[in-house]
Amino acid sequence: MTRQRPDITVPDLTGKLAVVTGASDGVGLGLAARLAAAGAEVLMPVRNRRKGEAAVAKIRQRYPNAALSLRELDLSSLRSVAALGTALRDEGRPIHVLVNNAGVMTPPDRQTTADGFELQFGTNHLGHFALVGHLLPLLRAGRARVTSQISIAANQNAINWDDLNWERSYDGMRAYSQSKIAFGLFGLELDRRSRAGDWGITSNLAHPGVAATSLLQARPEVGRARPTAGGRLIRALGRRGILFGTVDTALLPALYAATSPDARGGRLYGPGGFQHISGAPAEQELYSRLRGEDEAGRVWRASEQLTQPIAA
Repeated sequence: MTRQRPDITVPDLTGKLAVVTGASDGVGLGLAARLAAAGAEVLMPVRNRRKGEAAVAKIRQRYPNAALSLRELDLSSLRSVAALGTALRDEGRPIHVLVNNAGVMTPPDRQTTADGFELQFGTNHLGHFALVGHLLPLLRAGRARVTSQISIAANQNAINWDDLNWERSYDGMRAYSQSKIAFGLFGLELDRRSRAGDWGITSNLAHPGVAATSLLQARPEVGRARPTAGGRLIRALGRRGILFGTVDTALLPALYAATSPDARGGRLYGPGGFQHISGAPAEQELYSRLRGEDEAGRVWRASEQLTQPIAA
């Protein structure tokens, strides 16, 4: 028997501008659709224009009046991030919701970004770090809710401070964990700095649990020609409501964190079911690797040093 799937009620977002990275497929596409259905104007920065146009068409099939717009963004290129930031600052529209959702996961072999960073660290963390920096005036003007999508992988391994770019001993899963730990520490530090500086930004974290999202599918651009075996199993069980989630349920923690009046800054939201793998969204205890304020400050400073000379 298929279990009833969890869902949440999204408040009215009429008049709000929301930005969702990675909105051309998977969880990002679902988030963009749900935000648009609640009345927000949703800006969808995408790397692949064709996929972005297909995503817009798919959302409008379900919500004909959805207010959507595409922009170009390659998070693996700091110049692309800077170009989008400059264009949006020139437009001057306050941003009310930012969901940092895009990411890449476990390329079989080490790959690098346009700027020479290990692909996962450079895309999942540094690209989003730079994006928030470029958009900071607009986020402050909108007193934005910023939700950064991490992973249960942030509850294992550590930041490889001696080799941030994994040049000497690449391990795809450890590098993925590092990118999500760094990203989570950044999201928490953003909330602390906002409160200290009265920026008006609320920053929190979400994770999707375990579901057969696009991260586990065939991704030729990262060297994966077919879906992972684990991804196929997760998809099969998730469709039956057994243990794992689906894309529609995996997006709920980020949707809750980004929109609920009860979601708070500096907190982590994930599925509330067994081992936080699936279920309705709920606040959960911060992973041990995300609790160190000194470590978060170190991540922030290192990220500034790595990104500013290139993004300027």
